[in-house]
Amino acid sequence: MGEPRAPEAVAVHRLEHRREEEQKEARQHSLQMGSSTRKWTFRSSEEEDQFSAADYALAAALALTASSETSWEAQLRRQTSTVELEERGQKRVGFGNEWEKMEIAFLRTRWLLRQRRDRKALRWQTEKKVREAKELRELCSGRGPWFCIPLRSHAVWERTTVLLTCTVQASPPPQVTWYKNDMRIDLRLFPAGKYRITNNYGLLTLEIRRCTIEDAATYTVMVKNAYGQASSFAKVLVRTYLGKDAGFDSEIFKRLMFGPNVEFTSVLKPVFAREKESFSLSCLFSEDVLDAKQNIQWFRDGRLLKSSSRRQMLYADRQASLKVSCAYKEDEGLYTVQVPSPSGLREQRAYVFVRDAAAEKPGAPGSPLNVRCLNVNRDCLTLTWTPPSDTRGNAITSYSIELCQGESEQWVLCHQTPGGTCRCPIQGLAEGQSYRFRVRAISRAGGSIPSKASEPVAMGDPEEARRKTEIPFDMGKTITVSTDDSEDFVTIPSPPTNVHASEIREAYVVLGWEEPRPRGKAPLTYFLEKSVIGSGTWEAINSETPVKSPRFALLDLEKGKSYVFRVRAINQHGMSDPSEPSEPIALRGKPATLPPPTQVQAFRDTQTSVSLNWDPVKDSPELLGYYIYSREAGSSEWKTVNNKPIQGNRFTVPGLRTGQEYEFCIRSVSEAGVGESSAATEPIKVKQALAIPSAPYDFALLNCGENDMVIGWKPPKRRGGGKILGYFLDQHDSEELNWRSVNQQPIPTQICKPPPSRSVFLLFKVSDLHEGHFYEFRARAVNWAGVGELSAPSSLFECKKWTMPQPGPPYGVRVFEVRATSLMLTWEPPLYQGAGPVTGYCISVQEEGSEQWKPVTPDPISDTHLRISDLQPGKTYVFHVQAVNSAGPGQPSMPTDPVLLEDKPDAREIEVGVDDEGFIYMAFEAPEAPDSSEFQWSKDYKGPPDPQRVKVEEGVNKSKIILKEPGLEDLGTYSVVVTDADEEISASHTLTEEELNKLKKLSHEIRNPVIKLISGWNVDILEQGEVRLWLEVEKLSPAAELHLIFNEQEIFSSPNRKINFVREKGLVEVIIQNLTEDDKGSYTAQLQDGKAKNQITLALVDDEFDKLLREAGAKRRDWKRKQGPHFEEPLQWKVTEDCQVLLTCKAKPRPRLQPCPQAPWGKTCGCPQALWLSFAPLPATPHPVLVANTKKETRFQWFFQKKEFPDGQYDPQTGAGLLCIEELSKEDKGIYRAEVSDERGEDDTILDLTGEALDAVFTELGRIGALSATPLKIQGTEEGIRLFSRVKYYNVNYMKTSWFHKEKRLESGDRVRAGTTLDEIWLHILDPKDSDKGRYTLEIAAGKEVRQLSADLSGQAFEDALAEHQRLKALAIIEKNRAKVVRGLPDVATIMEDKTLCLTCVISGDPFPEISWLKNDQPITFLDRYHMEVRGSEVTITIERVNSEDSGRYGVFVKNKYGSETGQVTISVFKHGEEGKVLKV
Repeated sequence: MGEPRAPEAVAVHRLEHRREEEQKEARQHSLQMGSSTRKWTFRSSEEEDQFSAADYALAAALALTASSETSWEAQLRRQTSTVELEERGQKRVGFGNEWEKMEIAFLRTRWLLRQRRDRKALRWQTEKKVREAKELRELCSGRGPWFCIPLRSHAVWERTTVLLTCTVQASPPPQVTWYKNDMRIDLRLFPAGKYRITNNYGLLTLEIRRCTIEDAATYTVMVKNAYGQASSFAKVLVRTYLGKDAGFDSEIFKRLMFGPNVEFTSVLKPVFAREKESFSLSCLFSEDVLDAKQNIQWFRDGRLLKSSSRRQMLYADRQASLKVSCAYKEDEGLYTVQVPSPSGLREQRAYVFVRDAAAEKPGAPGSPLNVRCLNVNRDCLTLTWTPPSDTRGNAITSYSIELCQGESEQWVLCHQTPGGTCRCPIQGLAEGQSYRFRVRAISRAGGSIPSKASEPVAMGDPEEARRKTEIPFDMGKTITVSTDDSEDFVTIPSPPTNVHASEIREAYVVLGWEEPRPRGKAPLTYFLEKSVIGSGTWEAINSETPVKSPRFALLDLEKGKSYVFRVRAINQHGMSDPSEPSEPIALRGKPATLPPPTQVQAFRDTQTSVSLNWDPVKDSPELLGYYIYSREAGSSEWKTVNNKPIQGNRFTVPGLRTGQEYEFCIRSVSEAGVGESSAATEPIKVKQALAIPSAPYDFALLNCGENDMVIGWKPPKRRGGGKILGYFLDQHDSEELNWRSVNQQPIPTQICKPPPSRSVFLLFKVSDLHEGHFYEFRARAVNWAGVGELSAPSSLFECKKWTMPQPGPPYGVRVFEVRATSLMLTWEPPLYQGAGPVTGYCISVQEEGSEQWKPVTPDPISDTHLRISDLQPGKTYVFHVQAVNSAGPGQPSMPTDPVLLEDKPDAREIEVGVDDEGFIYMAFEAPEAPDSSEFQWSKDYKGPPDPQRVKVEEGVNKSKIILKEPGLEDLGTYSVVVTDADEEISASHTLTEEELNKLKKLSHEIRNPVIKLISGWNVDILEQGEVRLWLEVEKLSPAAELHLIFNEQEIFSSPNRKINFVREKGLVEVIIQNLTEDDKGSYTAQLQDGKAKNQITLALVDDEFDKLLREAGAKRRDWKRKQGPHFEEPLQWKVTEDCQVLLTCKAKPRPRLQPCPQAPWGKTCGCPQALWLSFAPLPATPHPVLVANTKKETRFQWFFQKKEFPDGQYDPQTGAGLLCIEELSKEDKGIYRAEVSDERGEDDTILDLTGEALDAVFTELGRIGALSATPLKIQGTEEGIRLFSRVKYYNVNYMKTSWFHKEKRLESGDRVRAGTTLDEIWLHILDPKDSDKGRYTLEIAAGKEVRQLSADLSGQAFEDALAEHQRLKALAIIEKNRAKVVRGLPDVATIMEDKTLCLTCVISGDPFPEISWLKNDQPITFLDRYHMEVRGSEVTITIERVNSEDSGRYGVFVKNKYGSETGQVTISVFKHGEEGKVLKV
């Protein structure tokens, strides 16, 4: 008997046997028979059976598992091979032909050789892969440590030994360190034998002997080598005694194993974020969370969230927060935070809504979301997305798709899909390249902002992974064998198969096919052809890039036509034959959106949320979810609730206004778009849904007799949205086993509440108890929803009659009217008074985190209420009260619940006002109050207000008290409390005497209405001197009446007094044409409009009337003056930029009226010059227009110092007068007057240009002159360097100049000279030196105007100026010493014959020049009659006995080393008896 074979081995054997049988049948069919001899044919090595992936896997596995001892699988394979050889080489007896035997032997031998070669090749390939895998294993043999078996926690008894063990693997062996509560265990610091640490080939042990309480801790082992480190920890619990607090159920063990009992101290609230903005969620814990990063987990829609660049998960100071820096609509969803606790997981949930970001263009739709890449191939993929929920009133017409390669952030438009379908194929992508995509929605209003980019996707062959097989070996190691390695050599590929339409849409068809078999090792591309059904021809489908994937999208097909397609495969050797044609394919119609869900129902949930349920759309696999829309009842505008489709058929809509009615509808979402809306739900008011109440709490013993107790407790924190109908109370005797019900029927709250009913503390007297026994109690509240949660048992109370002298505890301590720094505290007196009556109360406060109670007031107070102020906002406080009598303070009350001091944004206050009937009221509204709530009013916190003085009116969620007869008795503090609400709803208002008087006055005004006065009597003087008296009141009805009383007599309209009463504007107007003394007195307007009345009086008497009379007369006279020629603008001066002084005025001739030439007779024109007067034009005439009325007789004259000044100008067309003073000086000082006159009258205007007026003109000239100064220029002169600025005007009396060098003021001296001219301000630096370099500043002051100009005289500027100075200085020296003729020679001289001519001139030059005379440009030889004499600088030429030949041009030529000059004279000689003539040369 051999070893039993495993089931896997049997399966392998059966598989091999079946494969060999199939191969045998195939070979039998391939035998060929001759006519005389039956010949055997064998396959060549190229035609041999192909090795499949399973063959390679089996061969590799056999090679890896080969050993010195041959396994039964290897023996089985050898036997199978032997049988095969025998079968393939068996002899078939034919005709006994020896040649046949030889041929069969030859074929068999060749076949065996080829088979051996193929097997060797297969084995060589397998051994190569095994060798590579072993080399990889050797490279990876050095690795970091990891724990095969980690440490395990232990719970042991005291004085026993515990052994902590674990197993670690690492290469090289790691360094091991043990820690206790994060402190390293050093054996030298502990008693000998306390700890024992071993390391036995990766088995690590820590032995702790004779455990004590101090050994209860967390133990950690840390292992580390060069490749990394790892750690494992375990908790050790040391038990000391038996009981319910020992063992694995003890709190100590739970804390050690699971950490502290963590509870949430805050509630996650819904977040309404906006796209591209940040949002955060945070929650507070009651205890520190151990290992917060691992134990605190955040989820969105059930998926665990991890930190990323956009998302951070933080924990600090018992607060966990999730922060998203840039929100997208994909971030919308239900967020859950979980934290472990000994009693199980604790979690909170909140929904985050992400609204659409503001549109780039008004009316553009919201952005799409959930962009995903499907069917990724080598060069194509399918892109899908979800349509936006809000289209902003414009239907989506298309989507634009943008792509980005890698992380480049360079987005390029790659496709635009027509219609609203949210699916599109993308082609022409590069294999191996990574892409991201985003989508924009397009409507008539424009494009949306882009969606969130899709996840990066790398283009590649999806079948590549399927062609690879991983074979495991050696404890987790694998090798990979690919079918590509075993592909045979293929030249021209076979045709593809199974050409079909994998996706048919409205605008495109996606073809798919299978690769040819065998495909070969060469890469394949594909060529597609199409044919219209019935055409009989095939047309090539052009593609911009080669098709590498067995998928292709056709985007240019025509609707209504059917097509068939076929595909050819192409490799480097050639193209295959076409595939079989596909089935007929045609485009589909436009996909329809999904129908809306049905049976949409809304239910109350909380005070700010509503729960929705609906029947989902059935049989719709393309359903992406639902969009919910809401609107306030009565509104027509639907608002989006969610921007990410909701899965499921229920949703809670948060963030609603309490007490408001809403309607809801739902739409289905699919790739075809957003469907139609469902029917709107019935309006539902946002209120707390009815639920069972939570458990009562804080039981207290208020009084105790011999056989009875008075027990008090606080009502449930959650009342379930309804009124508490009563309580079930249970009691438990500590000496008994079971609990016993105190009551069979609910204890009504009216019985529980003591008078007055303001207390929130409930009490009940329990009888038939046993004296000396200890009792504990528990209770359950009842409302309309049912019996609520059972409370926790109270403390044990001893049934023993109270006889102590101190009073018992007060009860019903209540906090309300909580604000940021104050609150109101009320309580009820104790039921047990003690030895004497209660004389006061002590209030104590405890701040959160502190154990110390501090007194609120230094002395006891007598009232049962107290307003506590000056508290710190944001802090949490707890209060209790102690009653005090003559024996001292008694027992403290039950502490209040912790109170957080803050201003609630939605906190409401009492409204005080006067209604339409004139009654003073105080009203309070609480939309969030349950339907069963009551409004309890109190005055001065002592009970309800006196019903004899106030009237209470109740409404839906509001209450109002009305003061019947307001008086001083109604002053005080009114407070209101809303019952049966989960959160405290209260407010108060102190009615003061001042406020009451204001309210009474307003009440009187409402009951006795007065016409509201907008503007009292006003007095205006019109253009012609009329006096207008007017007042304005509020708008009056057509039935309003006016009575105008003047000096106790009613007056009416007359020619001198015109009265206007415009009721729709509330205007009363009196126009007095000519004011006289008869109009002095009082004017009273008596108005009445229904019940409303008013009376307004104006007194025009004494000085006020006299002043009005003078002003009206002056206005009338001025108007009359303006009827003739007059000055519209008075004489005034103006300084131009060229520093000219202009005196201007403007006269306006009287207008005359003439018909408009543009208007037809009897009609009105649209002429902009139309002048609408208060009187109507003549019948059947066009309107008048204003034209110039210039006459020849109209004169305009200028006068200066009472004398006519003819230099003035006048333009009769414009009426403008102008007098220009080119250069103003003191001579222009005086009085100027302009006069215009004709037969209609005259007018003049005067300008006094003396004194201050003249100074003002000169100051303005100086200011403009200073502003006109040009930038400083630098000029080299023969004396030095000159800096100057040109100005248009300069006056030394009104303009001051200062020069500064390097901020030092310069004064004129030997080397520096400053000066001015009329148009230039200069500074001359004589004999410049290097010390003169630097910045020079010119400061020009004219009045308040100061102008500074600077120039930098250094560097190249200084060098250039200095060079120019030196050049000019040298030229000046040359000019000074040059030989020249200074004076003496006339231009022309005449002389008579025989006279002596003497010509003398003065010359100069240093050195003294050489002198020569010329005649007609020829030198003169001084002989005979010609003589020259030089005396000093005088040179004289004498010609004796002149004759006509001496006539000509003579010149004296002087010359020295610096230059030369010629002085010329023309000599004319005339004869005796002739007149002298000038010789023409």
